[in-house]
Amino acid sequence: MSNLIPSIDRYILRLTLVPMLGVFALAASLLTLDKMLRLFDFVAVEGGPVGIVFKMLGAMIPEYASLAVPLGLLLGVLLAFRKLATSSELDTMRAVGLSYNRLLRMPYFITLALVGVNIALVFYIQPISRYYYEQMEYELRSGALGASIKVGEFTTIADRMALRIEASEDDGRRLVGIFARVANAKGQVLSISAKEGAFLATRDNPDTIILRLTEGTIIQDTGMKQGGAETPRVLSFSRHDLPIDLPAIENFRARGNATREYILPELLRIGWSRDTTPGQRDASVASFNFRLVEILMMFLMPLLAVALAIPPKRSTSALGVFVSIVMVVAYHKINQYGEDVASLGRVDPVLAFWVPFVLFASLIVWMYYRVAFVPGGQAIGALETAFAKLGKRMGKLFTRRPPRSYQAQAAAAAE
Repeated sequence: MSNLIPSIDRYILRLTLVPMLGVFALAASLLTLDKMLRLFDFVAVEGGPVGIVFKMLGAMIPEYASLAVPLGLLLGVLLAFRKLATSSELDTMRAVGLSYNRLLRMPYFITLALVGVNIALVFYIQPISRYYYEQMEYELRSGALGASIKVGEFTTIADRMALRIEASEDDGRRLVGIFARVANAKGQVLSISAKEGAFLATRDNPDTIILRLTEGTIIQDTGMKQGGAETPRVLSFSRHDLPIDLPAIENFRARGNATREYILPELLRIGWSRDTTPGQRDASVASFNFRLVEILMMFLMPLLAVALAIPPKRSTSALGVFVSIVMVVAYHKINQYGEDVASLGRVDPVLAFWVPFVLFASLIVWMYYRVAFVPGGQAIGALETAFAKLGKRMGKLFTRRPPRSYQAQAAAAAE
């Protein structure tokens, strides 16, 4: 296999793959860690199991990968050509007749492979993973995954029971200091306090659990009056089983109620069908065009990378790296906004997606033409000059010597 690939292509492939994989790992780590902290807080508030956090993070990976893949491709090619430029290897390659188009052969092979990966992500994997994430979030909020009763706080169960537990021991198997207030359909109220208790499952009815209480008191409000005052009934017990009906949990909606959860065949069917409503058709067309322009833009990433990778002569400025990240993220956010307004029918999808695409693509092609075909041309030469001047002024500001004191000046004058 190595004999079929020229040595220059193998060299550029190695220079590109190493930073590209590093960007993938870094972007995935940063996005995952940020989301992980939010999910831990959310799961802790809802009282769900910790393991659900990692399942939800796994469902979010395709969502992050759709942005990390083009960004990793861009920075991988950019850093590879930047290394060639700063080490003067690029000048040598150009001197022996290798054009930029020839040097981009291997980056475009990588691009084709990543485009296939991104097509599978945005049209098939991402919609399904987004649905599973929404499903797990719903089950967590509704209590289908299990919810914990917070110690020291009142918890309402099935709208007719309030429960408070002072302490929990032995991983929740032993409850201490229990107070419960239960109301029935007739308006009668039971106030129950117990020294200890434990939750027990029932075999015949999975929708009911038993709270077994020990050493406590029951105060029953009977509603009977004697001498103008209510006379509650007070009972003491050594053990009492209190059945608790769990709230009914509705099934989660079917996949596809949100347009972003449709895969490619479903988007095409909705877009061409006459049975769909105008709102569904607008949302489907907007989602399809959003995914399509995100994929097509990947073919321009190598050109943008080369245009921003070449610093001015005798300079090691890394301004192009910063500009490239800003451009890609800004374009992605513009497309997201375009999808929102186009799905509402306020803007035609051609204006919302393809006008920004044509403008952005034209800018990238112009920047690449300046670097590849104009002698000494720079894509962001004005920005490089402005930042170079700003850097010199900031350097002089921080390296300026402090003025001498009046005593030192007088001593120097006397000498």
